Amino acid sequence: MARIEKDFLGEKELPDTAYYGVQTLRGKENFHITGIPMSTEPYFVKAFGYVKKAAALANRDLKVLDVKVADAIVAACDRLIAGEMRDQFVTDFIQGGAGTSTNMNANEVIANIALESLGRKKGEYAVVNPNDHVNFGQSTNDVYPTAFRLALILRLGSYMEALTRLQEALFAKGEEFAKVLKMGRTHLQDAVPMSLGQEFHGWGTTIGEEVQRIAEVRQFLHEINLGATAIGTTVTAAPGYPELATKYLSDLTGLKFILAGDLIEATSDTGAYVLLSGVLKRTSSKLTKICNDLRMLASGPRCGFNEINLPQMQPGSSIMPGKVNPVIPEVVNQTGFLVIGLDLTVTLAASAGQLQLNVMEPVITFALFTSISTMENAVNSLRVNCIDGITANRERTRDMVLNSLGIVTVLKPSLGYKQCAEIAKEGYETGKSLHDIVVKERKLLTQEKWDEVFSFENLISPKFEQ
Repeated sequence: MARIEKDFLGEKELPDTAYYGVQTLRGKENFHITGIPMSTEPYFVKAFGYVKKAAALANRDLKVLDVKVADAIVAACDRLIAGEMRDQFVTDFIQGGAGTSTNMNANEVIANIALESLGRKKGEYAVVNPNDHVNFGQSTNDVYPTAFRLALILRLGSYMEALTRLQEALFAKGEEFAKVLKMGRTHLQDAVPMSLGQEFHGWGTTIGEEVQRIAEVRQFLHEINLGATAIGTTVTAAPGYPELATKYLSDLTGLKFILAGDLIEATSDTGAYVLLSGVLKRTSSKLTKICNDLRMLASGPRCGFNEINLPQMQPGSSIMPGKVNPVIPEVVNQTGFLVIGLDLTVTLAASAGQLQLNVMEPVITFALFTSISTMENAVNSLRVNCIDGITANRERTRDMVLNSLGIVTVLKPSLGYKQCAEIAKEGYETGKSLHDIVVKERKLLTQEKWDEVFSFENLISPKFEQ
C-alpha cells in the first residue's frame, strides 16, 4: 500500500505506513551523511512534541487556529512526548537547510497522527496541513533551536546524574583508601607522601566542579526565540504569540523559559552552544587526566607502578598470554578525544553563521548530542566497570614511600634545605636509606623522633615543626 504526496517540486510515493510525508522523504533522500537519524535522540523528538504543542495551544487561544484542528495537533504531540512514533523521525542529523527537513518531519508526522485521530487518512492535508496548521506562525529558524535547547536541557540532566554518581564512587574509594600511604609525584618524580584516599578524593572533587559548571551553562539554554519565525521579525506569527507560546512551553515542561529580548540577535546567535561545548571539552580533559593517572598507577603489574589493581575485564593480547589491559580507562580516553574534536566542530559551525541565520546548526546539534551521549556512556562505564572494583596494593605503596628519598622534605623545617639536599644526594649516590643516614650515621634524629615525624598521620598531614 502506498500514497502519493506532492509539493511544489513534484510528486513522491510513500508507503502508507509512513507518518512522515513528501518533504521528509526528500530530506531523507538528500542527506546520507552520518547514517544516524534524529530518532536516535529521544529527547529531541520529545522536545519537538513539546514545542509544537505549545505553538498549537497558543494559536488556539489567539483564535488563529481552529479549535478542533488544534486539539488534534495537541493530542498528536502528546504521543511524541510519551515516546511514541520515534521510528518516524528519519532525517539525518547533518543536513542542509538549517534543519528544515527535521522540522518538516515533525510537522508531517504530527499532521498525519492528527488526521487519523479525526477519522481521516494520512495525506489529507486539506483538513490538517503540516505547513498551514502544525507549523502555523512558525519557522524552522525558531522551532528547531527551541527544540534543540529543550532537548539539550533534558539530555544534560542525565549526564549530570552520571557525573554525580562517578563523583560519589571516587569519594567512596577515597574513604576506603584513606589509610593507604603512598608517594605523591610531580614531574613524574618522587615528591612528598600522601594517602591514596586523598588522590581519589581529589578526583571526586574535580568531577563535582564539572557538574556545577554544566548547571551554570545550562541556564543559557533557557533563553529561546520561539515566535521569532524567519529572522526575528515575527512575520506570520499572531500578535502575542511569542510570549504566549513561551509561557505554554514553560508550563508544559516545568522549565522556566525566557523569550529573548532581541529576537533578531537570538535567531542568528549560537554562542550558548559554544559555551556548552567548551564545558564538555573541559570535563573531557579532566576525565582524560584521571584515566591517564589510573593507567599509570596500575601499570606493570611487576614492572610498573603497581599501586592499584583495576578490574580485569578481558584478555589483553592475542599473542601475550596472561596480559590484561586497562581497557575501560582507554575507552574513556578515546571518548574524551572525540568530544574535544567535536568542540572544534561546534566552534567552526558557530563562526560560520551569516547575516540573520546560522544555517550550520544541524552539525552543532549532532556534535553536542554525540558529545553528551557518548561521554555519559563512558562515565557510567568508568564507574561501574573500573572505579567500583579498584583495589590497592597497600604494602607496595608503603614500601615505596619509606624507601624513597623524597620524604626528606618532611625534615626541611628542622634540618634546613641545604643539609636535607646533602642527605638526599648521599642516599642517591650510595643507595643508603634515609633512615640509616639520618638516625644511625649522622644521628640527627633519635629513633623516637623519627617514628613521630614519619608516622602515617604526619606524613599525609604534616605538622610544621622547627
